[in-house]
Amino acid sequence: MQKSAPPIEIAVIRNADGWPDHFDALAEKAVRAALASAKVRVKGAAEISILLTDDAEQRELNAQWRGKDAPTNVLSFPQIEPFGPVRGILGDITLARETLEREATELGKSLEEHFTHLIVHGFLHILGYDHLEEDEALQMEGLETQILAGLGIADPYAD
Repeated sequence: MQKSAPPIEIAVIRNADGWPDHFDALAEKAVRAALASAKVRVKGAAEISILLTDDAEQRELNAQWRGKDAPTNVLSFPQIEPFGPVRGILGDITLARETLEREATELGKSLEEHFTHLIVHGFLHILGYDHLEEDEALQMEGLETQILAGLGIADPYAD
């Protein structure tokens, strides 16, 4: 008898109007795909929160936690050690609707594809991935591209 993987709860919280209802399911699918492709094993009950907000709240969060007084597309707040055991409260991911809508239009992508990409990106940050150094960026972008391909989404880094 095969043991099932420990549960991960994905809590989607809406602090702003205008987010499509089906984005809860998109967020869950993206997190589970990232877990599988990053070859991470959940070591016990785990929870990740995804906050769907607007530019005003995202701007406040960005100013408070990063010292940048501007909205941004996605913020990640890890609560576990980088590449450490995946259990307990993993952290929070916040996304700003207006910024995502604007970027999706500018990039010529659907809002669903851009949202899914940023959920994957934010979740990889929760796990410990980063893109401050070029080698880290290449590793993270490669993994994002692989995860998104598995979800039927084109490489977001291709020109």
